[in-house]
Amino acid sequence: MAEVSLLKEVIAAHGGSERWAGVRELKLQLRIGGKMLALKFQSPRSRAFACTVNTRRIYAVLAPFPRSGLRGVFETDSVRIETRAGEMMAHRRTILDADGRIPRRIFWDDLDLLYFFGYAFWNYAVTPYLFLWPEFECREGDRWHEQDGSCWRTLHVRYPPSFPTHSREQVFYFDEQKLLRRLDYTAYTFGEFARGAHFCHAHRAFDGLVFPTHRVVYPRRASGQPVRVLSVMEGWLDNVVVS
Repeated sequence: MAEVSLLKEVIAAHGGSERWAGVRELKLQLRIGGKMLALKFQSPRSRAFACTVNTRRIYAVLAPFPRSGLRGVFETDSVRIETRAGEMMAHRRTILDADGRIPRRIFWDDLDLLYFFGYAFWNYAVTPYLFLWPEFECREGDRWHEQDGSCWRTLHVRYPPSFPTHSREQVFYFDEQKLLRRLDYTAYTFGEFARGAHFCHAHRAFDGLVFPTHRVVYPRRASGQPVRVLSVMEGWLDNVVVS
């Protein structure tokens, strides 16, 4: 991992390393939906659930998922659906290539959707502190000028090989207060075409940690400009319990 001054400032703005060091688990109350899911023959309707995230390892639990009485468990190398009592109903190992990509399926079942939700929510919850983990490479890039005249600093991040995330190369944008305002990636779980400009709004502090509470994803042109006339995913964070 390359130490950059921007990363240090960003971590401080989102709660700070000292506060984060005492956190072991986050329980997020989420709502999410979007047209993108229809490409995999999953309903684009909004879903609401609790997502419990382990901040020290790649592990998240979604409940209820995919329906009442069941929960989905996402880990580094597997996903499973189980009852509240822990009885396993479905299980699948996930094997990623060197670029962290999983074999794509035309039709998604509940385990495919669980993998997508699991890695996405886990990554969002532990960003930017995740970038301090071993093998992450960070560098500051060119500044980005928004349509409203604001200027955002960019952090280019390269994830370790076979890390569960959208894509190994991602760009994060931060405003004058060093709050996360946008991230760019290619969601390879959908395909090479799935270039996203993911915007973050309405930041709130929960027990000393700052999170965006509204996220909207637009398609992204090769120039980096978002196509704002059509959102493909949208999510809301209603509450966070820190422990």
